[in-house]
Amino acid sequence: MTGQRSDARRNRTHILAVAEAEVAARGAQASLEQIARVAGVGSATVRRHFPTRKALLEAVFQQRVHDLCERAHALRAEPDSRAALLEWLRELLAYSLAARGLADVLSYEPLRDEAADSSCAPALAAAGDLLLRRAVEDRTVRADTTIDDLLVLVIGIALATEDYTDPATRADRAFRLAVAGLGTDGS
Repeated sequence: MTGQRSDARRNRTHILAVAEAEVAARGAQASLEQIARVAGVGSATVRRHFPTRKALLEAVFQQRVHDLCERAHALRAEPDSRAALLEWLRELLAYSLAARGLADVLSYEPLRDEAADSSCAPALAAAGDLLLRRAVEDRTVRADTTIDDLLVLVIGIALATEDYTDPATRADRAFRLAVAGLGTDGS
């Protein structure tokens, strides 16, 4: 964004605000043409700033992903490493349900196959891995558990429950059932 004219920066900021509202209302399949129409710009302008749907969605979720990563760093200070990991995963799940489309963004491609500076998935994986490694070292989570396993679990639960009447309740139940197998003693 450095070097852009001020009107281009304003357009990008406005398009992003409109996209956030559209994604919140319609999920990851929000129409790029509708976003352009509501923003009062042409679809070519939207595509110039965000060449793909995924690039637009990544930008929509960038700040919240940053906040989730910061939260992981803060939770590293918690004395119970397993509880800290599970709290972070629950927060990721809750946000994935609230911000319709995030789970779609994270599920487009395998989690580690993207450039680290341009994607939500690698940033979340790196942050969550800090918590996971500590829990594994403390022997509160099975040693063969990977952060990719956990992110796939959370993303899968979010995608599977987002259309329920009460997705948060259904997702929480699925999450509790799934994590019961993370403990080293089967709990």
